[in-house]
Amino acid sequence: MRLTRYTDYALRTLIYVGLHEPGQSSIAEIARAYGISENHLTKVVHQLGRLGLIRTIRGRGGGLRLAKPPAEIVIGAVVRQTEDDLALVECFDNGACAITAPCRLRRALGEALAAFLAVLDSYTLADLIGGPEGGEIAQLLGLAVPAADARDGRAGAGGTPIG
Repeated sequence: MRLTRYTDYALRTLIYVGLHEPGQSSIAEIARAYGISENHLTKVVHQLGRLGLIRTIRGRGGGLRLAKPPAEIVIGAVVRQTEDDLALVECFDNGACAITAPCRLRRALGEALAAFLAVLDSYTLADLIGGPEGGEIAQLLGLAVPAADARDGRAGAGGTPIG
C-alpha cells in the first residue's frame, strides 16, 4: 500500500498546523518547512477546509488553524477522504478478472486494506503531535516548542505516538 503525495501533504499539513496551535500557519510557512510546492499545498489546504479539518482565515493577519481539536481528527478518516483510489488491484473496482468470483487473493488483499485502515483509525492527530516527539517535530519544522502541559492537554484517543 502506498499513499499518494496528496495524502502525505494533507497529513503533514495537519501535523504542522496542529503543532503551531494556537498560532496561525500559512501555506508558505508549511511549504518552506517541508520543502514542498506551495501550488500543490494550496489544493490540499482547500480540500482540508472543505472537509472541515482546517479553518482558513482570510485577509491581513489571516492564516490556517485546526477546525477541530486534534483528538477529533482521526488519521484513518483523513486517509480515506484524501485518497482517490484505495483499490489495491483492478478487480476491487470493476471485477475485470477471469477468476474474480472464486479468487482468494482479492479477499486477502481486502482484509489487508481493512487492517491497514483500522490501524490508522486508532490514531488521532493528537497522538501524532503529543508527547516529547511533538516537541522534537516542532523544532525540526522551525516552530516554537509548545509547553509540555499544553501538548499534553491535546492528547486524545489511545495509540502509541509514531514519528
